[in-house]
Amino acid sequence: MIKKEVFRQYDIRGIVDEQLNAESYYLIGKGFGSMLREKGLKTIVIGGDARHTTRSFMDSFIRGAMETGCDITDVGLVATPVLYFAIWKLKMDGGAMITASHNPSQYNGCKLNLGLGSVYAEELQELLQRILDERFVEGEGTLKQNDEISDIYIDYITDNIEIERPVKVIVDGGNGMGGPYLPEILRRKGCEVIEMYTDPDGDFPNHHPDPTVEENMVDLSRDIVEAEYEVGIGLDGDADRIGVVDEKGKMLYGDQILNILARDYLKKNPGKGVIADVKCSKVLFDDIEAYGGKGIMYKTGHANIKMYMKEVGVEFAGEMSGHVFLGDRYLGYDDAIYAGCRFVEIVAKSELPVSRFLEDQPKMFNTPELHTKCEDSRKFEVVDKVCQEFKEEGYNVNDIDGARITFDDGWGLIRASNTTPVLVTRYEATTKERMEEIRDLIEGKIKKYL
Repeated sequence: MIKKEVFRQYDIRGIVDEQLNAESYYLIGKGFGSMLREKGLKTIVIGGDARHTTRSFMDSFIRGAMETGCDITDVGLVATPVLYFAIWKLKMDGGAMITASHNPSQYNGCKLNLGLGSVYAEELQELLQRILDERFVEGEGTLKQNDEISDIYIDYITDNIEIERPVKVIVDGGNGMGGPYLPEILRRKGCEVIEMYTDPDGDFPNHHPDPTVEENMVDLSRDIVEAEYEVGIGLDGDADRIGVVDEKGKMLYGDQILNILARDYLKKNPGKGVIADVKCSKVLFDDIEAYGGKGIMYKTGHANIKMYMKEVGVEFAGEMSGHVFLGDRYLGYDDAIYAGCRFVEIVAKSELPVSRFLEDQPKMFNTPELHTKCEDSRKFEVVDKVCQEFKEEGYNVNDIDGARITFDDGWGLIRASNTTPVLVTRYEATTKERMEEIRDLIEGKIKKYL
């Protein structure tokens, strides 16, 4: 079974049995293996998350890829950044991570890599077409197991991190794949760690594994206040996205996490560029400039950001969604386990509590990321029409990804999600009243075309 709609912008993702089954993964493995073989490549490392179907889907993918002559290394159930680490450490040509990230338990999916770069957008559509056309390479591949990569990864991160004092940290693993890693590393560095939901469980029984949504961080926020700990770190289902809660139980937005990390980075790397996506606050971009850096706005999407980092030679980037890319002392891909360690490094060095890290910034009023349902077939058209209308009316519009309309005292964003049938909006201004005015203006135009 191959359903076109599961081949999304950044990865493959769908509902098990309804949109994806074992045959799907066999064909994806065969298609991806053929893609590599035609490029003169043949080694693939495969891993997967804790969902109930993942192990059998991995086996199906392996069978398909081996039939093209690819040599497979199976690292078992790991976090997505550990799979990326394995590509680098084991010098693999490609990687396959069987995961649906933070999607609900009835989903599964697949993230594909050529080296440390994502296979996405046109390349995923080419893979789909290859499968539909049955353009497969024939061959006999090999399979070997590697049960050591998680330990090697933990050792590598532990050696990379310098935490000056025993910070008190609560880790909420969301029953995803990051739970076995982050507490272990922090304890090795002398931290006092309380674990929450760190046992991988594909049912995600405690809360939805998305640490950027406030309702998912309620338990962490409560426990950090009760325990009088300094910082809470939340991880998503496959540990490539981070959430942070301060000592008062308040959740930080993704751009605030990035801001704190960027200040620390720019102290050691003055004048360097920092990439952030279009959903991030103007305060972040202004702060990067104030700390001697160059703020660079780019399209949303981890695959887009990784590609652009390489293109413009920038080693630090992040997104509102909690993807953080650190290439100064690390490998430049999105790793929430490593980002969490770097955040704790900063906490250890600071005389201020986390709640005061950004207290010197101007007060702005902003919304979180807001979603409006809109069919996949129409969402890009709606955004284009709204964007065009604002341009025709003479507004300051950045259309690198949707439309970000900038005013003297705020901004608003509308873009089409690349992963779900929704329009994404966000608003920010110097006063709450002005923020609502900007919101009303943009939402009024959206309603005309919905």
